[in-house]
Amino acid sequence: MRDQRKAPIGRPRGFDADKALEQAMRVFWGQGYEGASLTDLTNAMGISRTSMYAAFGNKEDLFQQALQRYTDGPAAYVPRALAEPTARQVATAFLSGSVQATTRPDSPAGCLGVQGSLAAGEPGRSARDTLAAWRNSGIALLEERFQRAVDEGDLPAGTDPGLLARYLMTVANGIAVQAAGGAARADLHMVADVALRQWPPA
Repeated sequence: MRDQRKAPIGRPRGFDADKALEQAMRVFWGQGYEGASLTDLTNAMGISRTSMYAAFGNKEDLFQQALQRYTDGPAAYVPRALAEPTARQVATAFLSGSVQATTRPDSPAGCLGVQGSLAAGEPGRSARDTLAAWRNSGIALLEERFQRAVDEGDLPAGTDPGLLARYLMTVANGIAVQAAGGAARADLHMVADVALRQWPPA
């Protein structure tokens, strides 16, 4: 009698895509877009290039997915900070979160969104533009939150929410660069404290 069972359609991936993406994120985080070779990525992910292309697309596609994972994971302190009830608490949580995220003992130092592609040649232009847009979106979210604080009277009338947002992001980006250079967490918390000593900045 003829076997009526159907063969499975397609082959199973044979690897954990979530874990592979986590490893790719860490490689991009530690080495930057251009510094991360396909060999580095596939070795860390434990898969072949063929499997990488099939599951994630090309290197640029993989980077986009790794950045989203970073946004949802290590950088998840941003939406938590924005939910704080006052502008000062938002700023405090934002800078504290930045220090914590950029000095995690189990992760690369610094921030994927800051160091991932600051100085990129033509091959890395897309990644550089992606990260610039990522940082600008953070500024826009802070500006929107601070505008609300002005409207509610939490910040003084006449406060420039856009300038305040860029100031805070600049401090956070500086913290990330210092962290990548080996600055200690405690020292960076003190930097954040100095930045917040007078709030908002005149």
